[in-house]
Amino acid sequence: MQTDDAARDRLMGRRVLITGGLGFIGSTLAIRLVEAGALVTLIDSLVPEYGGNIHNVAGIADRVRINISDVRDPFSFAHLVRDQEVLFNLAGQTSHMDSMTDPKTDLDINCAAQLSILEACRRHNPGVRLVFASTRQIYGRPRYLPVNEEHPLQPVDVNGVNKLAGENYHILYQQVHGIPTTVLRLTNVIGPRMRIRDARQTFVGIWIRNLIEGKPIEVWGGSQLRDLLDVEDCVDAFLMAAVNPAAVGQIYNVGSPESISLADLGREVVAANGGGEIITREYPADRKRIDIGDYCTDATKIAAEIGWTARTPLSRTLARCIDYYRAQIAHYT
Repeated sequence: MQTDDAARDRLMGRRVLITGGLGFIGSTLAIRLVEAGALVTLIDSLVPEYGGNIHNVAGIADRVRINISDVRDPFSFAHLVRDQEVLFNLAGQTSHMDSMTDPKTDLDINCAAQLSILEACRRHNPGVRLVFASTRQIYGRPRYLPVNEEHPLQPVDVNGVNKLAGENYHILYQQVHGIPTTVLRLTNVIGPRMRIRDARQTFVGIWIRNLIEGKPIEVWGGSQLRDLLDVEDCVDAFLMAAVNPAAVGQIYNVGSPESISLADLGREVVAANGGGEIITREYPADRKRIDIGDYCTDATKIAAEIGWTARTPLSRTLARCIDYYRAQIAHYT
């Protein structure tokens, strides 16, 4: 892993809080932190639509504190954040379609709750080292590729608007109140523990579920480009940002330099599964209105400033996903 021995030493024995800690990225981060010797507390609402799954931490459940609560509750969060040294803020509503059909809930979680979290930090623990999970969705439809941090911000859905507001709150509180914060704009993260029940988190999850269950996968359109990031590489970025002083106050793209069309990605997933059927369909009209088109990440800034790069080949990530869900699918459907 890219997190070197010095980074592991700086995390050993430290009190770490993860919001969304039973979710896909949060649980993978928790496992790595426990391995590094950190004292980890997880917050998760376990609302069925949002991806939290107690099985995600089955191997470390006896070595973490788990608090089933909602980041929309300011009273419980104020208590939990008081003595923490590092806060990884990953809680969020990730479905773009849900944000369009239920914009108020998306506003509550991705915007209002973020402000509440920051207020709790300001009042009770302004020195907590904070790393916030943002998204490439805030860029909207790319005007050029690859997309760097200077690209205009023009979200195409309610989720992107609210995530941008949440990101802005984090940077504002860093600048005005001195809370040491880093923002990571994540691309399409995939790996074991991701949601496969539906496509609320990632379409790759439902593809993998269908293939394992002997069903065809649907590729909508097919020509759109995406870059996909292995969850372990993503976790490296969080850990490296948390221990590097140069990352304070910075916004970084976190993604793979390699892009792939959805059609080719479908073929890669089928190959990793050892076979399967692909059905190509026209992009649904309701989703096309909020689709961003082609996307590829420029992550040179985070590479130059703290040394992070994506390293895991897509084929290895897909193979690991297939193996994981063949063994664990009962816990995710």
